[in-house]
Amino acid sequence: MKEHIPEEYVQMDEMPWAEFPEGLAQGGIRWKLLHVSPESGAWTAYYDCPAGSSFAAHIHMGPGEYFLTKGRMDVRGGVAEGGATAVAPGYGYESCNARHDKTYFPEDSEFYMTFLGPLNFIDENDETIALVGWEQAAAAWDEAMAGLKAAE
Repeated sequence: MKEHIPEEYVQMDEMPWAEFPEGLAQGGIRWKLLHVSPESGAWTAYYDCPAGSSFAAHIHMGPGEYFLTKGRMDVRGGVAEGGATAVAPGYGYESCNARHDKTYFPEDSEFYMTFLGPLNFIDENDETIALVGWEQAAAAWDEAMAGLKAAE
């Protein structure tokens, strides 16, 4: 019989921030990886997005849910371009295969998101530059934490 995955609790204000992996965002986005769930393929993170920052183009390979706790997020170009403009406090659902050519933060913003599957980051030719699921997210987080520890 497989072992039960233990429950977890994270005190978010005691966690360090890490820079989101290079090439996947612009403008200084930071994150905190809160949980990975190998049994479901899910991963949950909290993001700090300075005014003017954005995520690189990506496709949600599985659905996801977010809660914008601070600021504003223009998803798929925002309402002006046929997408959505989220204003805190706001909730959003991203369906499987939702494409985001640009997720932009016109003001300082923060949000919590659970991904049920990987994100496929793509270039201008729709070629994959990174496929980020729970394993890659955990590895990126571990690398960032090792870097912080080495800098101490």
